[in-house]
Amino acid sequence: MQMKFNKSSQLGLVAAASLLAATLVTACSQLNQTLTVDFVFVASSKAAGTNNYGLIDVFEINSESGKMRHIPDSPFPSGGRDPVSEAVSADYGSLFVANQDDNNIVQFVIGTDGKLYPYDTINTPGIFPVAIAANKANLFVVDTYQPLPTCSTADPCSGSIGVFPLTAATSKAPVGIGAPATNAAISANYWPIQLAGSSDIIVPTAINIASGSNDGTNVYVYVTAYDSSVSPTVGYIFGFQVGSGGVLAALPGSPYAAGAQPSGIAGDATGSYLYVTDFAQSDVLGYSIASSSATNPGALATLSGSPFPAGNQPSAIVVDPAYPYAYVVNSLDANIEAYSVSNGELSYLGGSSTPVVYGTGTQPVAIGIDPSTERFIFAANFLSNTISGFQLSPAAGTLVESQFSPFASDAWPTAVAAIPHNGTGGGVEPQ
Repeated sequence: MQMKFNKSSQLGLVAAASLLAATLVTACSQLNQTLTVDFVFVASSKAAGTNNYGLIDVFEINSESGKMRHIPDSPFPSGGRDPVSEAVSADYGSLFVANQDDNNIVQFVIGTDGKLYPYDTINTPGIFPVAIAANKANLFVVDTYQPLPTCSTADPCSGSIGVFPLTAATSKAPVGIGAPATNAAISANYWPIQLAGSSDIIVPTAINIASGSNDGTNVYVYVTAYDSSVSPTVGYIFGFQVGSGGVLAALPGSPYAAGAQPSGIAGDATGSYLYVTDFAQSDVLGYSIASSSATNPGALATLSGSPFPAGNQPSAIVVDPAYPYAYVVNSLDANIEAYSVSNGELSYLGGSSTPVVYGTGTQPVAIGIDPSTERFIFAANFLSNTISGFQLSPAAGTLVESQFSPFASDAWPTAVAAIPHNGTGGGVEPQ
């Protein structure tokens, strides 16, 4: 079926009221330095409430102890069933939440106190969104299936990626979501994630945005996926260059080999390196990203030493933007594995000959780093219904569990996102 982009008049009324409410929030203490360093948004996917919606727990992180505490009125309805992915707008003013069972993305305005106010809802171009990402110019969404009449859970097909151009926020309105970009090659508003000339079913899993230059041009987007039609499965990274209006063009050499079953993806702050967790083979794949001055900008090349060993069933990875460390959550082992990063290559933390790990709750599936200080790490534990919090040492990369960790979330947390608090994060510039 073909999803349609729409807005209702009722939504407009709700949006206006929500935006006004967000604007009227008064928290004078936020004009000064406070002990709240960040707000963290945790999507919990199990149906709850009268509409069977998922929930978004909002935590504030204490800058001294790392303690994560629910803000007043948390949790908030996700606006759909089974939220699976989150993204924050570049100006930190909006949270986008992908609800898989409703094929939608809900945009929330983020109040100065971290509270969420529903503002807009759009349908995804394909069927069953699995991952979203955003930068200043675009909102990207990866869907499990293409919007074809023959695609369904009973008769699956390969996935797709869609792009929604974004307009800048104003004093009266938050970031705006435009109509989805058009793929002229197929006269549709999505790009297939599939192997050329093959009928194999390609299952997408995650997405990452990288920029090959400091001015935000030469933007590339990478989608991890695996071929479910073969046994054992075979993993890929599909790479695209992002053009005007969000139009995508496949990168030279795409898709790139990516182990057996890639599960998570992350890049470094410079847009030079890309890392992918392989759920099936228990390792981390590392790639260099060709610079904008290279012959094939955005193309991937395997790093020396890759793949790097990980624990059992690694599900997600994050690279610290300020310090030379990376952290992987191993879902079966229930831990975080820490790495040093040098010229893109990963090694066990501190030159250790054995893995350096830190225990979490049961089945961690998502991990994030606070955007204000880059010193607090949080992991969502799907089966424990908790969030594990840690403080990292900038000098060594080691982790210390935050005070009172783990912290209770709602049922089946799946995704995390964060923004800096106005009082302490004012110097953080959007990317």
